[in-house]
Amino acid sequence: MAQPAAAQRTFLATTPGLVLGCTFACLLWGSAFPCIKIGYGLFGIASTDVASIIAFAGARFLISGALVAVGMSIARRRPFVPVRRDWPCAIKLSVFQTILQYLLFYIGLSRCSGVTSSIIEASSTFIVVLLAAYAFRTERMTGAKALGCILGFAGVLIVNLSGHTGGLSFRLDGEGLVFLSTFAAAMSSNLCKRYSADHDPVLLSGWQFAIGGAVMLAAGVAAGGRIAPAPGASPAAAIALLVYMGFISAAAYSVWSATIAANDVSRVAVFGFVNPIFGVILSAILLGETDVLSPALAVVSLVLVCAGIVIVNRQD
Repeated sequence: MAQPAAAQRTFLATTPGLVLGCTFACLLWGSAFPCIKIGYGLFGIASTDVASIIAFAGARFLISGALVAVGMSIARRRPFVPVRRDWPCAIKLSVFQTILQYLLFYIGLSRCSGVTSSIIEASSTFIVVLLAAYAFRTERMTGAKALGCILGFAGVLIVNLSGHTGGLSFRLDGEGLVFLSTFAAAMSSNLCKRYSADHDPVLLSGWQFAIGGAVMLAAGVAAGGRIAPAPGASPAAAIALLVYMGFISAAAYSVWSATIAANDVSRVAVFGFVNPIFGVILSAILLGETDVLSPALAVVSLVLVCAGIVIVNRQD
C-alpha cells in the first residue's frame, strides 16, 4: 500500500506535530476510561462477567477497524484494504496489539485492583523503550531517556496512589497477566515502527483492529458473553457510546502509529504517561469521581509527566 503523504510524515516528525499527535491520541484514550464504565452500565455488564467484557471489547475494536477502512476508502477514493504482502504484518500486529493485550488485560483486571493495573500499565513505556534499544535495536538507550521515563512514572504513581486506593497487591493470575499485557502492547509499538518502513501504518492499525476485534468478539460470545442494551437503558445511547468507543481506538491508534512511523519509538512512547492523568481528569468530569485526586496533586503529576516528556524529546 502507498505510504502516507510526505508532508504529513514531515509534520509529525516536528516537535509541534509530535506533541499535537500524541496529545490528541492520549486525550482520546483517556476518555476511554470513563466511557468503558458508562458502557458497562448501559449494556448491563457486571465487572465479574469476563466473557461479556471480552465480547464488548471485541465489538468495539471491530467497529474501530470498520471505521478506519470505510473512512480511508472515502478519503482516498479507493478501497482501503490490504494487499497480499500486508496481511502477515496486520495479523502479527493484531495478535500483540489487540488479542493478547486486551485478553490478558481484561482477565487480569477482573482479579486485581484498578489502581494496581493502572500503575502496571504505565510500565509499558519502560518496556517499549527497552525493547526498542535492546531487542529491535532501532535506537540507543541514553540517560535522558531513563530519567524521563522515571519522572513520568513518578507522575503516574502520584495519580494512582493519592486517592482512596485500598492498597497494592500482586498475583500471578491477576497483576501478572496485566503485566504481560503491557509487554504485548510494547511489542506492538516496536513492530509498528518496523513495519511502517514498508507498509502504511494507518492501514495496518485499522485492519489489525478488525482482525483482533473479530477474534475477541467470537471468543467472548463462545464463552457465554452477550452484548445488548440493559433493561431500561436507551438503545440509541448504548449504540452511540459503542460507536464512539470504536472511534477512540480507530483515531487514536491510527494517529499514534503514524507518529511512531515518523519518530523514534521512545519520543512517542513517553507520552503514554499522560493517559492515566487524562483518565483521572475525565473520570472526575464525566463520572463525578472528584475524590480520586486533589487538584494540587494533579498539577504535580502533570508537571512530572511533562518534565519526563521534555527530557526524552530534548534534541541534542
